[in-house]
Parts: sequence; structure tokens; C-alpha cells
Amino acid sequence: MGRITGSDGDWGQEFGVRSQESGVRSQEFGVQETEEELPITNHQLPMTKIFLSNTEATQKLGITIGENLTAGSVILLEGDLGAGKTTLVQGIGKGLGITESIVSPTFTLINEYIEGRIPLYHLDLYRLEPQEVTSLNLESYWEGMDVVPGIVAIEWAERMPYLPDSYLKVSLTYGENGTRQAEITPVNCTLNPLIKQFQTGI
Repeated sequence: MGRITGSDGDWGQEFGVRSQESGVRSQEFGVQETEEELPITNHQLPMTKIFLSNTEATQKLGITIGENLTAGSVILLEGDLGAGKTTLVQGIGKGLGITESIVSPTFTLINEYIEGRIPLYHLDLYRLEPQEVTSLNLESYWEGMDVVPGIVAIEWAERMPYLPDSYLKVSLTYGENGTRQAEITPVNCTLNPLIKQFQTGI
């Protein structure tokens, strides 16, 4: 666990999902610009809100995500302490067929799980300042040049000073009586219908 290296890679990974074809890749900040040099913008699709009745429901959502995302997918997780970020990643691991126990890498920064159908790279930036994140060259994980391409799940993603070209933003918030709400926003990609139509059944 804990490899961090740097490289350059391709734009437009599929997130179980189809990336947007318009525009060409901007080389630095994970954004698009047109050939006519118009202002740089990200294509953000409508947010999907999912009610989660309990911890089991949060993990079940993670399982659905893990079962349907493709290699190269990046999930940026935001939410307060205890909002369910690690629980969601544990579900993603189960959806990938990973049997190893998944814990938050608060002190190791990065945990790598390679036994599933595709690897899971779990990052936690809670203890870092944005300038420290820059030095980690995290793009080596989502560009898949020095590691086997897999799913990259980043907790406390709001500490990132730069973003990948395509990603799913997942914000977890508290509700009443132990409930949670997940808000999933695809950026430069489209959300897999099985994730968008997720029902807990709990």
C-alpha cells in the first residue's frame, strides 16, 4: 500500500458511463477548452439525490457503484466526519469483489486493493493541506500510467487544489435519526442508470 508516483494520461475515462466527446483536453487542470479557444468550462450534469436510511443502505449504494463503474473512474467524496464516506468505499470494495477489510487511510494516505475485478485505490486527504496534496502527484492513479487502472476513491476531496478531467462528486450529509443523503454529480461524464436509479430496499 501507499505508492505515489506521477505521469501523464488520457482524458475522458468512462464511469460505467460515457464521457462527453466535445472539446479537447486542457493539459493542466482537468477542464475542457474548445478549438476556438473559448473560456474553459466543466460539463456538470444534474445532481442525483439518494436517501440512505442507515449505514447498511450507504454500503449498499457503494456496492452498486462498485459493480457498475469501469477502470479509470474517479470518485471525489465530501462530507463531515462520520457522514459515511468510508462506509461507502467499503461498499464499493464489496461491489468489486474485494474481501480484504477496507479502512480509512487517514495516516497512510493511500490504500491499494488489487484483488477485485479491477483495483481500488482509496485515498484520504484529511490530514493534508492543499499544497501538500499537490506534491503527491495523485493524477498517476486516475491516469493509470504507473499503476493498473482501477477505481480511485478520494475522501476529503475538497482539499484537492486540482481535479481530474472526469469524475463523480459524491457529497454525503446527515439527516434525522441516523439517516444520510448522498448527492451524486457527474462532471464530464454521465451517471450509470443503475446507480442513478438506485433503491435501497431497506
